[in-house]
Amino acid sequence: MSTSLFFFICVYVFFLGAILGSFLNVLLFRFNTGRGYGGRSACMRCGRVLGALDLVPIFSYLFLRGRCGACGVRISPQYPLVELAAALLSLGVYLLHPEPLLYMTYLALWLTILFIVVYDLRHTIIPWSASGLLAALALLQIFLPQVLHVGVGGVTSVGLWSLLAGPLLAFPLFALSFVSRGRWMGWGDSPFMLSLGWLLGLADGATALLLAVWSGALVGLLLIVLSKRVTIRSEIPFAPFLAFGAAIVFFFHGNLFTTAFFF
Repeated sequence: MSTSLFFFICVYVFFLGAILGSFLNVLLFRFNTGRGYGGRSACMRCGRVLGALDLVPIFSYLFLRGRCGACGVRISPQYPLVELAAALLSLGVYLLHPEPLLYMTYLALWLTILFIVVYDLRHTIIPWSASGLLAALALLQIFLPQVLHVGVGGVTSVGLWSLLAGPLLAFPLFALSFVSRGRWMGWGDSPFMLSLGWLLGLADGATALLLAVWSGALVGLLLIVLSKRVTIRSEIPFAPFLAFGAAIVFFFHGNLFTTAFFF
């Protein structure tokens, strides 16, 4: 592949991710509100229907300086941040898995993870429908390499441990939720970790879980010290830290354990 073609494809997948991120914002703002997903987007304050120039991912927010062009109300920074995150995820997934089927599968996985993270930050809850979709995609990607390169020939020993990784890594979070009746750990975090375990495998998944615990503890401590509104009893979403640990492992190949120890 020539350098110019590779650059063009990278630009294409970047903007494809940004467009998908714009659609993800629609889902995030309308999910569980009783509002349909069809119809034109409009300003939430003045009701002005947004035109084409208002809907260019990332750039419209910068051009409008973060305000509605009609009434001047501030536009949530969630819009460009989600679009940028989706664009970077799309590019990162392509660089790791340029095969079309693998790219589409892993992109769908990471966009679902992004939806869960943002929704958890906004509402401190993980929708079961999003967890179910993520679990289905995570299970699918376990068998895709075998189907593409080897063919369907049964579950190998590596495949068996890949299947066990999800339940084994989710169990500690489920136990915390069960013992505390959801006070120490939300009920949605263990299904989320179940999918991440299937996505990453046992060794990488354990690394992601440890990184989540360490980063969550550090950020929580800083918030308690620096913010008067956050106390030790405050509810802090854990899904963003799980996603952070998973991203470090998936995109940057961080691993705190030897694969031999984890079969």
